[in-house]
Amino acid sequence: MLGVIRQSLGCGALASSVKILGRGVERVIPIASAAGRNYSSVTKEMTVRDALNSALDEEMAADPKVFLMGEEVGEYQGAYKISRGLLDKYGPERVRDTPITEAGFTGIGVGAAYYGLRPVVEFMTFNFSLQAIDHIINSAAKSNYMSSGQISVPIVFRGPNGAAAGVGAQHSHCFSAWYASCPGLKVLSPYSSEDARGLLKAAIRDPDPVVFLENELLYGESFPVSEDVLDSNFCLPIGKAKIERKGKDITITSFSKMVGYALQAAEILSKDGINAEVINLRSIRPLDRETITASVRKTNRLITVEEGFPQHGVGSEICAVVVEECFEYLDAPVERIAGADVPMPYAQNLERIALPQVEDIVRAAKRACYRSVPLAASA
Repeated sequence: MLGVIRQSLGCGALASSVKILGRGVERVIPIASAAGRNYSSVTKEMTVRDALNSALDEEMAADPKVFLMGEEVGEYQGAYKISRGLLDKYGPERVRDTPITEAGFTGIGVGAAYYGLRPVVEFMTFNFSLQAIDHIINSAAKSNYMSSGQISVPIVFRGPNGAAAGVGAQHSHCFSAWYASCPGLKVLSPYSSEDARGLLKAAIRDPDPVVFLENELLYGESFPVSEDVLDSNFCLPIGKAKIERKGKDITITSFSKMVGYALQAAEILSKDGINAEVINLRSIRPLDRETITASVRKTNRLITVEEGFPQHGVGSEICAVVVEECFEYLDAPVERIAGADVPMPYAQNLERIALPQVEDIVRAAKRACYRSVPLAASA
């Protein structure tokens, strides 16, 4: 494979390009400058919950067209307290409690976006977005194309996505692959507080409908943030992944909570001499193909990690991209780690088995690097 001889050929990693995706708001800082700046000077810790809350607060303060709607977002301050303090600050006209009718308030949100407002629609869990999927797909995602660009739908659908803990199959579904398969939508999934702030601001400012997939178990997690991230003008580019950890032996792609698992696995692998590169996708659609393929051209191995079902998943799409664009660089078969192909069990022991774990990533990396011990040899 070319990975074995790439050094003698002088093949370098492809420079990733950042595409500016129609930002019609003057207060957005240029994407190029946002991507090129260094956000490494740590000043404080911030939870993902506070990052989302502050992003909503700042965008509502900067643009009177932005408003929040959903079940319990006002008086109760959000099921997960993401909208804490916003009702007192902006009033019931801009922080609107709704009845328990996802189809109803999602349709109202899409209609408001047609008329130039910028709604942020909160689902208590993305499992309930199925009640409103007609409005998300047929009304929001397709309108710009079907109107020849005459209708923009600047709306954000946000809420917790995927598994939490002991909430059963009807509250544990990961919808990243579902929504990422639909043209007209942008799909974002943050991991850290920096991701949450920067991506939610980008989603609210974007002229197109954005599905913003959060993770319930990450809301209370704290991450270091820099002064740049805390700046009210901070914004991350949609469609650009982040290399969380550089490496040379194997590429691990992941998003949301699984990024933390990938980083833990990379730390364990380093003790065995395997230097893993961890990519935080951030954006599921558009997918940062350039960063992924450039990494695989360097490491010559790939593992994809996600909580969703294995069939037709995000990892499947990444595997297809790598096979199409840099198959000759692979020195080992691609490893795909995903949730079990069953509805999420309720029992705690079965739930753990149904979800990817750190040890699954470690075993897959060792297989790809030909470091695993065959069962016959260990007997």
